[in-house]
Amino acid sequence: MASSYTIKKWPSGERPRERLRALGPRALSPRELLALLIETGIPAGPARAPRSALDLAGDLLHTFSTGEGEESLRRLMTASLPELCRVPGIGTAKGAKILAALDLGRRATEEARPDRGRIRTPRDVYERMRLTLRDLPVEEFHVLLLNTQNEVLRDLLVTRGTLDASLVHPREVFRAAVMEAAASVILVHNHPSGDPTPSEEDLAVTDELRRAGLTLGIDVLDHVVVGEGRYVSFVEAGYWNG
Repeated sequence: MASSYTIKKWPSGERPRERLRALGPRALSPRELLALLIETGIPAGPARAPRSALDLAGDLLHTFSTGEGEESLRRLMTASLPELCRVPGIGTAKGAKILAALDLGRRATEEARPDRGRIRTPRDVYERMRLTLRDLPVEEFHVLLLNTQNEVLRDLLVTRGTLDASLVHPREVFRAAVMEAAASVILVHNHPSGDPTPSEEDLAVTDELRRAGLTLGIDVLDHVVVGEGRYVSFVEAGYWNG
């Protein structure tokens, strides 16, 4: 059945759309859900058998599987549009639809976060930022601008790429903090390796920003480095006191 060019030729009880209508989306596999987004397959070519939407969905999951061969929606979510389009049968329209659907799911998960506005502990920072920073292929440096109640006024993306003092300038961080009348800030960035242990460059950048904040009267409350399933807080780890 999976080699059939069109899912419409399948028995109605096996078609993903009919299964979703009867059983709901949770009853469908990732492959079936992707097939609903892809909608149409591709016809046979000179050296190619016809591929149904379900076949193309399987091709996508295989292409972005883990090193152990396991399917990975997380890898698919972080793929670029050109990377998706390199899979035969996935053009710009199909690829854009897939990325849009996956990002809607990510945003819905973020909205489900309880008490998302106020930061009380480094764990709150991690829970707020982990989905945003998880699986990124490069480092992203963010600054959370807080009011006097430690409520987040804004999540500011400062830079992407290897963290160093030339990329993270105090001017870029504190200009926004002054404009938003922030009382304090929390620094956050990820380590794509998954290991959140701060590097020497992390320590140097943090020290520079902390001293700039003291000069301006805007406290740098913490720096949280996000890794795979864990984090390091500069305050909790004892890199500074207070």
